[in-house]
Amino acid sequence: MTNKEEQQWPIPESVSEVEHYMKQRVGLGVSFDLNIRKLKVLKKDVHIYSVSGLVDTRYAIELVEELVEINDHEKLSADLFKIIENRLVNQSVQPITLLTEMVDYILTGLIVVVIDGESTAFVVDVRSYPGRSPQEPDTEKVVRGARDGFVENIILNTALIRRRIRDERLRYELIKVGKRSKTDVSICYLEDVVDPDLLNIIRKELKSIDTDGIPMADKTLEEFILKQGWNPFPLVRYTERADIAAAHILEGHIAIICDTSPSVILTPTTYFHHVQHAEEFRESPAMGTFVRWTRFLGVLTSIFLLPLWLLFVLEPSLLPEKLAFIGPNEQTNIPVIIQIFLADFGIEFLRIAAIHTPTPLSTAMGLIAAVLIGQIAISVGLFVPEVILYVAVAGIGTFTTPSYELSIANKIGRLTLLLLVAFFHTPGFVIGATLLFLFLVKMRTFNTPYFWPFLPFEPKGFLQIIFRRAVPGSILRPSIVHPRNRYRQPPN
Repeated sequence: MTNKEEQQWPIPESVSEVEHYMKQRVGLGVSFDLNIRKLKVLKKDVHIYSVSGLVDTRYAIELVEELVEINDHEKLSADLFKIIENRLVNQSVQPITLLTEMVDYILTGLIVVVIDGESTAFVVDVRSYPGRSPQEPDTEKVVRGARDGFVENIILNTALIRRRIRDERLRYELIKVGKRSKTDVSICYLEDVVDPDLLNIIRKELKSIDTDGIPMADKTLEEFILKQGWNPFPLVRYTERADIAAAHILEGHIAIICDTSPSVILTPTTYFHHVQHAEEFRESPAMGTFVRWTRFLGVLTSIFLLPLWLLFVLEPSLLPEKLAFIGPNEQTNIPVIIQIFLADFGIEFLRIAAIHTPTPLSTAMGLIAAVLIGQIAISVGLFVPEVILYVAVAGIGTFTTPSYELSIANKIGRLTLLLLVAFFHTPGFVIGATLLFLFLVKMRTFNTPYFWPFLPFEPKGFLQIIFRRAVPGSILRPSIVHPRNRYRQPPN
């Protein structure tokens, strides 16, 4: 028997045959969380299947009470199938006829009601997944703004977006990914705005994923869809904020929501999408522009500050007289490039340790690190003070980058530039910076230029990157998403 033939098996009319199938193939009686409730309704057997921990027990009890009360109010000659269909007091009741559908729904957390003598069962949605309530994401905090964020429940996540976009053209397409995990993945878009070619590509890529499961959720989806390989730069944007996701969807982007993950994938995106933050749009345009410029400066600092300083240390003649003080005033036995790498990796150790350190211990860890990498390391001659200063400033620039993935990619670019400067001095810096720029310019995500609107240059789009324009002045949607409806507001 092939899998395709098995997927077309109808639900047997005998409830005992259904129970036998559940015992043989699904583990009924072995798995403690797989439940069956057997009832006698109008002298017919009715079986209710569910999974403990995935259903709301209160609603399940109410359904059982409704079915039991049928014996007190209906005649034996009544049509039991129609009566049960009407007595399932729930907003989501769906008839099904295939065994594989029935098993999938049960394992997803729905209740399935099987009636003896009927080849059609009823699916009742009383899911109550374990999880936390919506709260502000730790990595995308704002001073003023919404405090709700995505959670690990796809139902709640779609509701958070629906609450912000109450448009009848908002669509949620559901696809199951993984032969064993059967994870729910939803494609979210505005039907009259989204680029249909991009939508078809994403839909096709998701449906073609052939794997056991996606326990790492959205990141696994990204690797299957984009086939990124060893490219460190992020090709999609992740967000845990519902307002950011809604703003991108209104622009014409596509959101991919994966169950069990609090992050939503936004695509297509460019380099400049990863350096924007919700804080800019919660302030006035002037303040938002100032914050954006400061963030851009931090990003540039995280990439180029250390390589430039090392270049000036190795070739002091490049400095004008007024800046001749730049560079270490003390001689050490450890080469400057080794000091930079030691200090840089020290900060990376701290970042990784902070992730794995319990909150009550993180403050103590920070104090110990400040002492070890600070004054003591300088006193014993391991570092010169300038190295600590510039590595710290570059590290702060890394932390100002809103996208975690982009900050790590920029750090890899910085370390590569440092090595080139250490070996080849000025030619190394010039060639390395040029190759990094060309690499970013050449990149494309879903045929979208990664450095748009800088290259290819689009004046209006570039101005919107440089300046945080007021919302009333942002009439057009970004052309990079190829929206079918270009206007966000009626043109004057």
